[in-house]
Amino acid sequence: MTLTSPRDGVAPDEGPADSTSREHPHDTFDVDPPYVPDAEALAAVAAFTDRFGDRELSWLRFNQRVLELAEDTSLPLLERARFLAIFTSNLDEFFMVRVAGLKRRIAAGVAVRAASGMLPREVLAAIHTEAGELMRRQVRVFADDLIPALRAEGIELCRWEELDREEQKYCKKFFKERIFPVLTPLAVDPAHPFPYISGLSLNLAVIVRHPKTGKEHFARVKVPQTFNRFVPVGNQRFVPLEDVIAEHLKRLFPGMEIVSTHTFRVTRNEDLEVEEDDAENLLMALEKELLRRRFGPPVRLEVEATMDERMLELLVSEIDVSPAEVFHLAGPLDLRGLHGIADLPRDDLSYPTFVPSTHPLLAEVESSSPVDVFEALRRHGNVLLHHPYDSFATSVQRFIEQAAADPHVLAIKQTLYRTSGDSPVIDALIDAAESGKQVLVIVEIKARFDEQANIRWARKLEQAGCHVVYGVVGLKTHCKLSMVVREEPEGIRRYTHIGTGNYNPKTARLYEDLGLLTADEAIGEDVAHLFNNLSGISRNAHYDHLLVAPETVRSGIVSAIHEEIAHHVAGRPARIRLKANSVVDEGVIDALYLASQAGVPVQLLVRGICGLRPGIPGLSETIEVRSVLGRFLEHSRIYSFAGGGEPTVWIGSADVMHRNLDRRVEVLVRLPQESIRERVESMLDLAFDPGTTAWDLGPDGTWTLHQGEVHLHDALIERQRRRR
Repeated sequence: MTLTSPRDGVAPDEGPADSTSREHPHDTFDVDPPYVPDAEALAAVAAFTDRFGDRELSWLRFNQRVLELAEDTSLPLLERARFLAIFTSNLDEFFMVRVAGLKRRIAAGVAVRAASGMLPREVLAAIHTEAGELMRRQVRVFADDLIPALRAEGIELCRWEELDREEQKYCKKFFKERIFPVLTPLAVDPAHPFPYISGLSLNLAVIVRHPKTGKEHFARVKVPQTFNRFVPVGNQRFVPLEDVIAEHLKRLFPGMEIVSTHTFRVTRNEDLEVEEDDAENLLMALEKELLRRRFGPPVRLEVEATMDERMLELLVSEIDVSPAEVFHLAGPLDLRGLHGIADLPRDDLSYPTFVPSTHPLLAEVESSSPVDVFEALRRHGNVLLHHPYDSFATSVQRFIEQAAADPHVLAIKQTLYRTSGDSPVIDALIDAAESGKQVLVIVEIKARFDEQANIRWARKLEQAGCHVVYGVVGLKTHCKLSMVVREEPEGIRRYTHIGTGNYNPKTARLYEDLGLLTADEAIGEDVAHLFNNLSGISRNAHYDHLLVAPETVRSGIVSAIHEEIAHHVAGRPARIRLKANSVVDEGVIDALYLASQAGVPVQLLVRGICGLRPGIPGLSETIEVRSVLGRFLEHSRIYSFAGGGEPTVWIGSADVMHRNLDRRVEVLVRLPQESIRERVESMLDLAFDPGTTAWDLGPDGTWTLHQGEVHLHDALIERQRRRR
């Protein structure tokens, strides 16, 4: 299949569409004369052989920035606790996927150097060193900073010996009535082999001794995940669940002596590999692979620092990890449970309450009945949404729900990558199909760690009569598209939403994303062709207003960068600004280096990984890289070019990564009017303002926190309030 294409206030966001959406179709980026880098220019970039930072180590530095948020005493205390939990979850996934991938390459004898010049073994060794330092730093933050600070606010995370008699009595009763019936002790002896340890489970390693024979046995007790990680004992005092279990082990091993007890945790390879070309039924193949995921090889063993050598040797031997993969940490292990502490109803220790509002142009047509999205789009043409500041429920969700209920709507076409467990979007699509509308849903069942949920949704949608397609063989469908086909007095009309985030009402309150709701017929026609490509055998190869991966997102971005070089050389306005989750694609990075060598100002706003090294004399002196982390997760992707005085801004689903540009169906849409572009540029202006708090990337790959007077998310919340 071919997928090709070549300000503040109640903004005029908006208003009737201007003619710029048809000024110059973007099959190519026209510059007279066009800029084509010659061999000398390319060699000037290639001469810097160490110009790429390592992807994996850059990711660890991203998680270090998350940890620095937990250390930031200017943040509300419970939010700092949440950032510690997020740090743990992030690192878990990194080991499950990225470290697991490195181990696979090493085991297969693949000794190809990364773009950074490092061999897989060198990268893995560096990861073990840096990750170990970060985990120990997290433990220190928790023990030396967070616990005393919480105690000062009346929230106490206690160990068993710190509980008073009444609290211990309560825990004893709680254990007897609730916990004990759930536990399953697994001993190791000639009749009982070493048990399988599931990934990310918290476990007690127990040595028990027979009082008469003196013979000792190892046993494992899994800490159940069905209970709160920190057990409340009253008056905002909590004790780790494993402490309660450890104190009552004699009930699990009656007649035996408890010699020692320590906690441990295993991380396993949980990435999936499905050879789609060989799979007759992708759904069945993926379900089988999901079963195998539970038994992936280990990639990390976390153990309590007090664990004795004999017990440790047994675990290392039976779990089959190397000494470098063992991390000795002070307990309690697995601080994901701090989410429960962060959720305590203490407004004085949390971010101020924030409620998204209906976008002003949608609110204009709001009365006692729900928002009429179609009327708003007929009136204004385009509406740019910025979540979570603009309500998802009264915009995107309402768009789909209204389409499902509207008798004039003939068809709905939708992509789904991740959504929530009780998704109103899914419910609306089912309602639409059951009412006789044509409903096409492109479900990406290979969305990592959401595979099982997406299989469940796919089957539910099929049963309701939706046409469900699993995308394109060999590619993940990651683009965020929704299209409604409606019969109106003037004829058939398409309404389209193109976004940077998933159709997930829960994450839409936490993730920063952009979305374009539009009645622009040219954009609608492009999206219609793309849906036909995804669901059928259409071979349309022409999009006027979209860039579509894997064919032309990379080439389109590189062409736009080259265009800025030509404008700069000709003395016209030139500037490049990109906002992404990650920037690691060498082709795009080298194009940015070319632009910098030519003198073009370049600004990158990168939340996570960045393989580009800014500020290197002769290579990247005009490039600035910043990172903003905080209350909301920066998730939108923006590609902005000054265009010699005719600026273009693209938004969409594609990060500057190989997987997005080569192995996924991604979409970027060119924003169709000046007022909308100005709103996006205004947000970028604020992010790059020297007075805004952010991390700045140095040439050596280190990030330095710059504390400004303005916090981006707070400032955008205030802007949103003024727009009401």
